Amino acid sequence: MSDPLPPAIEVLHLVKSYAGAPAVADISFTVARGEIIGFLGPNGAGKSTTMRILTGYMPANSGSVRICGHSVATEADAVKRLVGYMPENNPLPEDMRVSEYLYFRGRLKEIPRRKLGPRIDEVLELCDLKRVRHKIIGQLSKGYRQRVGIAEAILAEPPVIIMDEPTIGLDPHQILIVRDLIASLRGRMTVLISSHILPEIEMTCDRVLIINRGRVVAQGTPADLRREIFGRSTYQLEAAGALPALPALLATVDPTLSLSAQAEPDSSGFATLTLTTERADELGEPILRALLGEKFRVRALSRVHPTLEDVFLAATRRSWDAKIPPKN
Repeated sequence: MSDPLPPAIEVLHLVKSYAGAPAVADISFTVARGEIIGFLGPNGAGKSTTMRILTGYMPANSGSVRICGHSVATEADAVKRLVGYMPENNPLPEDMRVSEYLYFRGRLKEIPRRKLGPRIDEVLELCDLKRVRHKIIGQLSKGYRQRVGIAEAILAEPPVIIMDEPTIGLDPHQILIVRDLIASLRGRMTVLISSHILPEIEMTCDRVLIINRGRVVAQGTPADLRREIFGRSTYQLEAAGALPALPALLATVDPTLSLSAQAEPDSSGFATLTLTTERADELGEPILRALLGEKFRVRALSRVHPTLEDVFLAATRRSWDAKIPPKN
């Protein structure tokens, strides 16, 4: 039986300092092959530094990084053949045409000439660039330039793609195109994306990795992180009736179900209430059945799902508390 393939990205105890100030402080994480990972953190958290180390553009002070089993520190040439990198504000030659630039980059990436033409056609189609293939890059809009950068990153079909803010400055239509493009790579390539547009990360990525102060403070699927960070489930209720009796009624549905906030009733007698429970499964129907059984009038009942932005803010906020050690 053959040995299993090593992870696409393996980072162990990575440290990088500038003038004695740590930018990356003992980061460790692993990315499986074919995964799409969102790499999140506030400005100055160490995201771009980590990505530059992963791609071999910058050395680390200590720790190890392996791409598909190859050490970035000792096998730099091999690693650069395995990684497609799109940095933030990707520098592109202003005076080259799109197809010329991709041909030039393809030759640098050692793609055989007989394969390069068909591959350029393929990435132009994939990135919706065929209509501008003969245009000079300096005349392209921001959205098209971003897509040229993505096309260059995936041109040689590397197993690992690293993108720093690929949707920065794009309009909603352009963001949708880039999102669909990245999703199309799932299972074929491993993609690590840094972005401040959290809804895009949530819709695109399999897992998220949140760093702050140069350390990993949370990692997992958005659903796992919601459970880990918030624990309790929340419901929003608009109801009228014998509100003082509500806490006892809720306890009959589940002992952990309680009234955590209540607004004053409006002119029609309806109050907006917030309910919390430690139960992770859906309690909407039992809550509604209990309320109607006691003659409450219900105008609305919905479960509140924390967004990835809520998760991000809570994870970074708790990392500033010295009493809570960062999670590696």
